[in-house]
Amino acid sequence: MTNSVLELMTGSTPRTRRTLGVAIAGFGSIGRLVGRHLDEGLQGLRLVSVSAANLDRARENLKVFRTRVDAVPLDQIADTADVIVDCAVPEVFRNAVTPAIERARTIVTVNATSLLEHPDIIERAERTGARVILASGSVLGFDALRAANVGVINSVLMVTRKPPLSLARSPWIREQRIDLRGIVQPTKIFEGSAREAARAFPDKFNIVAAVALASIGPDRVRIEIWLDPAVERNVHRISVDADSTRFEMEIQNVPNPRHEGTGPLTAYSVIAALKDLTATFRVGT
Repeated sequence: MTNSVLELMTGSTPRTRRTLGVAIAGFGSIGRLVGRHLDEGLQGLRLVSVSAANLDRARENLKVFRTRVDAVPLDQIADTADVIVDCAVPEVFRNAVTPAIERARTIVTVNATSLLEHPDIIERAERTGARVILASGSVLGFDALRAANVGVINSVLMVTRKPPLSLARSPWIREQRIDLRGIVQPTKIFEGSAREAARAFPDKFNIVAAVALASIGPDRVRIEIWLDPAVERNVHRISVDADSTRFEMEIQNVPNPRHEGTGPLTAYSVIAALKDLTATFRVGT
């Protein structure tokens, strides 16, 4: 619909909005996919900078982008951006978001496990006027969880099945001396709270941390982790019992061939969250 047609129909002129500058902290598989979409064009948004552990590699990856984008140290990530997308590794979460918090920027993050470990980040954002948005990532039914939590949720249980070798790099697996290659049938290796799972697997279980933050909290959401040689994808089944509803959700993430631990849906959820920042019409809670 053209602007002139809109004016004739409504008797008003369209609102004008300034373009928001976006910076990406962490330029791995998620960050690059988000960056490519921004480079191709998202209304009201412009990619201005990225940061990564290896800035030279980031600059090489940026050479294929249509517009010039700076690769900057992490402490400069909020200097010229209105919105910071945090998809860095959990170990640098505080360094990634603190400059944005202190400058009262908007942060879109996928690091739910880090938010559980650093609740003071939210408290500081409240004082500075910053805004923190947790992207839904690969969590199905985020809206339903949040809506049910307005009432009373009695229980949330998540049962995850993963290929055994998908946790091969996990320090917790090594600490527990679990022989992943010796697992030949479905084996439950973990049962506990969302908080305990987030601490054991900070880079693998953002999904259960996000479920907890959207519902009854990290100490009440329960999780079982099974290693199953018969599955090729990560399979998450979430069961919710509330006073207003009972439902189950099953998620089977399609792997990203460039990153075994993260599927493209996580990056797509960030892109959807960015679109909401400037959208006139929004679907969902």
